[in-house]
Amino acid sequence: MRRWTALGALAIAVLATAIVVGPAGLAPGDVLRGLVGRGDPTTIAIVRDLRVPRAVLAFLVGGSLAVTGAVLQALVRNPLADPYLLGLSGGAGLGAVLAIALGLGGAWAVPAAAAVGALAAIALVYRLAVVAGAVLDTRVLLLGGVVVGAFAAALMGAVLALSPAEDLRSALLWLLGGFDTASWRTLGIFAAYAAAPLVLLYRASRPLDLLSLGEEPARFLGADVEPLKRLLYVAASLLTAAAVAVAGIIGFVGLVIPHAIRLLWGHTHRTLLPAAFVLGGALLCAADAVARTAFAPLTLPVGVVTAVLGVPVFAILVRRWSA
Repeated sequence: MRRWTALGALAIAVLATAIVVGPAGLAPGDVLRGLVGRGDPTTIAIVRDLRVPRAVLAFLVGGSLAVTGAVLQALVRNPLADPYLLGLSGGAGLGAVLAIALGLGGAWAVPAAAAVGALAAIALVYRLAVVAGAVLDTRVLLLGGVVVGAFAAALMGAVLALSPAEDLRSALLWLLGGFDTASWRTLGIFAAYAAAPLVLLYRASRPLDLLSLGEEPARFLGADVEPLKRLLYVAASLLTAAAVAVAGIIGFVGLVIPHAIRLLWGHTHRTLLPAAFVLGGALLCAADAVARTAFAPLTLPVGVVTAVLGVPVFAILVRRWSA
């Protein structure tokens, strides 16, 4: 109970800090008045329409990526599995880069193209991993993801090499991830798409415990392994596609957070998944706050901040495993 209380307090503190800080330099009292609808209209607009939806969206995306990483690590039984290992980042990046290079208009053109690219990568990797008898081979799933990601990255490089400088800069900023387009509408759309996969993955907590032991032990203990693997792969992939569509490609959250939670909470997925969601959300929300304020008024890509934070944390975790 103490750990849950501490984790909840951490999440609330990070969300509050992310709403208070920002390049506009508002005092905490002004932020509070803007939050309750008092004060000048500009402050209210900054707090209610910019900072709050951005902080909440960063929290939800970070939590979703952490949950997806935990599920995929159990599915393929590989500690290095993360939401972008299975070709999703390559497919989403290729779709977004093509939309930018083609000059497609509209605020949702790039996110929609990224989602389509991610879904295409999901379908292709799944088709490669399904062998005779409709059995989903997790080893081929991993290899297929690497191959599809490398192929998409090669095509992406060709498109970027032929693009004008302005398009190149826009594409690179998107590929590094960020929440500059966050709004209440974006938040609502992501929440609507993420709700069902999150519920499905949590409901599969007990079968995930069995699957993490291996397919044969899971089958012996009563798990319906093949439908379970397909459900987990599709739900995790759709959740990642939704995150990529609204935030771009943000690494390390789905890789590091599940391992950190396992050290604190153990391997039972009924507690691992919600704890990973809260800690992953807090991490990405904090990373976005740093990205907005470290070099204000310039904004760093969030993916840069998560990489800077994630690499030393992962090194510490590796030392803990090998000790």
